[in-house]
Amino acid sequence: MKHLVTFVYAVLAGAAISIGGMVNLCCESKALGAALFSVGLFAVCTLGLALFTGKICYVFENPPSYALSCGLIWLGNLLGTVIMGTALRATRLTAAIEKAASLCDVKLSDSPQSIFILAVFCNILIYLSVESYRANPHQLGKYLGLFLGVVVFVLSGFEHCVANMFYFTAAGAWGARAVLYLLIMTAGNALGGVIFPLCAKLRARAGD
Repeated sequence: MKHLVTFVYAVLAGAAISIGGMVNLCCESKALGAALFSVGLFAVCTLGLALFTGKICYVFENPPSYALSCGLIWLGNLLGTVIMGTALRATRLTAAIEKAASLCDVKLSDSPQSIFILAVFCNILIYLSVESYRANPHQLGKYLGLFLGVVVFVLSGFEHCVANMFYFTAAGAWGARAVLYLLIMTAGNALGGVIFPLCAKLRARAGD
């Protein structure tokens, strides 16, 4: 039952990130789209949903079974984004679909090295956002940290594996290259998410 609940919450997290992706695609202003994209992570954090890019940051603070749980969350996120992206393709929002296709063309024409590095950068910011929400004692700081992390990664063009699950689906861009690049993004996000926690752990040990 616990695994089923985790999976359902992961599907819902994928749907939440997809909504952020949708509004981003619908905005002509890049800055406004980046700002409104944060609704996805806001929903994930406030509703306690399971998002791979947030959960993976704490893999070294938990028992080995937690890593398997992160894999289940990744699959749930994928299902949620595929459902939402497929639903978008059945609507009148053709401009958003075309924008998704253009965005995916840029991503899939990039080099694997570039995709990996941009994914690492992305999850450094996701960790800062999630940790700010989790640990900041000030209400304004909680939400400001969450908001700024998302806006910066979107405006910078960093690669978020769950958001890209949605974009690939909305664009109808799935194929062998998209799957390979998604795995590279996932690896980059995983690395980026644990850099700061590992450094904090090393600092704590050095202080003992």
